[in-house]
Amino acid sequence: QLLEAKASLSLAQSRHALQLQQAKAQMDNMVPKKQFKQLQTSLREEQGKARQLQENFHRQTEQTRRQLVRTQEEHERLLQAAVEQAEGLEHGLRSAEAVLAERAAQLKDAQAQISRNKLLIEGLREENRGFAMALQAAELKQKSTEERNQLLEEQASALKQLIGRITPASLS
Repeated sequence: QLLEAKASLSLAQSRHALQLQQAKAQMDNMVPKKQFKQLQTSLREEQGKARQLQENFHRQTEQTRRQLVRTQEEHERLLQAAVEQAEGLEHGLRSAEAVLAERAAQLKDAQAQISRNKLLIEGLREENRGFAMALQAAELKQKSTEERNQLLEEQASALKQLIGRITPASLS
């Protein structure tokens, strides 16, 4: 619209200049008064149109300038919001990286502890196998001892019976 208004203004000014030249040429040729008045009226009308076009041009220029200022302010506000959001995201990213580094260290420590625990468990299993074998040997020994005790008890019982039979005979 601004370019159209500018072109219209330029065209009107060109027409005006042409009509002025024509009017001067006609005046030089002794233009009749009636025709001169018509040309003068036409010139005033064209000047009025030119002024109106110029006013429209200035008004549209001012509107465009205001709109550009508003658009620029909006862009600056959006840019500021984007910068703040980017800074917030960057801070969040740094925090997340720190948490991840801490968790990674914890996992590494936990993994080392698990490895130590596996070695301890393997040692305990070996020790347990030894205890199981010792327990099995002790159980066998206990069973053998119980069998011997049983045999000894039987022998003691038999001996008591024998003594019990021998003692009354020897007293008599």
